[in-house]
Amino acid sequence: MIGKGKRPRDTNQLAKFIVDVTTGQVDLPDPDAGKNPAAVALGRLGGAKGGKARAAKLSPAKRKKIATKASAKRWGKD
Repeated sequence: MIGKGKRPRDTNQLAKFIVDVTTGQVDLPDPDAGKNPAAVALGRLGGAKGGKARAAKLSPAKRKKIATKASAKRWGKD
């Protein structure tokens, strides 16, 4: 359970896990363990440039439409 990067769901087990990690008895699990390092790097690269690249290729009118829709959703306006 802990080797896969998941933490215990039970409150008592979670408390013991936190104490063990804090005192250095157990190391924190690596979230990237078992994954292809090249795929992880590629995913981070795409995630880092995704929003900027999308905004750059949208027309100003389309960007305004998206922003207006997001604003209406956020503030509850029609």
